[in-house]
Amino acid sequence: MDKKKKTPKQIAALVCVGLLVLLYLSTLVVACLNFPGADRLFQACLVATVGLPILLWIYIWLYGKVKDRYQEKDSDGKK
Repeated sequence: MDKKKKTPKQIAALVCVGLLVLLYLSTLVVACLNFPGADRLFQACLVATVGLPILLWIYIWLYGKVKDRYQEKDSDGKK
């Protein structure tokens, strides 16, 4: 079996999936429990559930831009 090295994009995506699973579980628990501040915590969980994938997309997009910029500099320097 050939093990490939994980790219930073793949690592970020796996971390995001793990965090989303934890957010879904915590949202469910908070929705079922009734304690002071549960409504605010529930709202925060919902916002994070939407915001986390958006932040991951921005990270991957910026990573691609920065990586392309460094590759262009490397190829220009070698010519």
